[in-house]
Amino acid sequence: ASCSIWLSEAQTEFKRVAEENVTLPCHHRLGLLEQGSLDIEWLLHISETVHKAVITYSGGRVYDDLNEEQKGRVSFTSNFLAGDASLQIISLQSSDAGKYICKVKNAGQYEWAIITLKVVEKPSKPKCWLEGELLEGKELSLQCRSASGTAPISYRWQRINEEDERAEHLPPTSRVNISNPGQVLLKNLTQMSTGLYQCIATNEAGQESCVVQVTVQHAQNIGMIAGAVCGVVVGLSLLFLVVRLTIRRKEKKRYEEEEAPNEIREDAEAPKAHLVKPSSSSSGSRSSRSGSSSTRSTANSASRSQRTLSTEATPHLTPPQYSQREMEGKETEPKKVDYSNLMKMGATLVMVPAQSRAFQTV
Repeated sequence: ASCSIWLSEAQTEFKRVAEENVTLPCHHRLGLLEQGSLDIEWLLHISETVHKAVITYSGGRVYDDLNEEQKGRVSFTSNFLAGDASLQIISLQSSDAGKYICKVKNAGQYEWAIITLKVVEKPSKPKCWLEGELLEGKELSLQCRSASGTAPISYRWQRINEEDERAEHLPPTSRVNISNPGQVLLKNLTQMSTGLYQCIATNEAGQESCVVQVTVQHAQNIGMIAGAVCGVVVGLSLLFLVVRLTIRRKEKKRYEEEEAPNEIREDAEAPKAHLVKPSSSSSGSRSSRSGSSSTRSTANSASRSQRTLSTEATPHLTPPQYSQREMEGKETEPKKVDYSNLMKMGATLVMVPAQSRAFQTV
């Protein structure tokens, strides 16, 4: 069998935008020779010695998962056995760009097709920002830039009428940076410079835009705003202080209420007994009543005086001890009064008529 090579079509070039679909043509005349020996192969030319397989047909089977980056996005468009082995790629990516080679072989004959694919990516949504002071008489710089997109990317600034969204020219004092078209300088700001500004980033694949608001302020307005901010800060600080003091006061009050039942209270001192001189009329009447009554009164008075002085001498006895001493005093017999001890303890000796000879305690 003779071997022949046919270049079925001249080298062509396709340019598509990313995310679109494309069909790379490849037509052959070898399908009618031998059905079982037909081979179709699409290759992506990486370098002179390196080729990456995209999709193939061999032995009656299609292999379309040879390239991980293009898996599920490549296929034959129609009846490739009858002569149309065109390649379809969907959802184009920038990595799909390159030189594609279609090679058809059957019964010792070859046909080739070479196609160059260019994938252009429109600019990403640009970022707009301001640099400078938004004060009358100052300068302000408008900045705009897209992070990705096929070069070259051009930038254009315009002013937008906020009422009808109509595009307008920039203020007369504006200046465009020639070396960086994404930068526009607004000089000598006035109230007329206030408005909405739009930046449009464009390349051969499309365009994207962003907007930024410019609000020029009076210098006195800045002072008023600063004062208002300071006032708000001071007010919040005072409010925080009042709340904190209130909380601390409530906590202190609750603590005092909880601790009050736990306080140990000391018993009050027993009242001191004083010896007083009885009146003459009272002494006379009591002495005239009964001699025996005076004697008992004298003994009881002496006993009570002794107990009172004993209590004053030991003021720190607890209530149970005090009660015990009192009970013991009641059970014991009356003792004779020791006048010398009474004088040492500070008692006042009062003389009464001989017929009674009794002390009275109050």
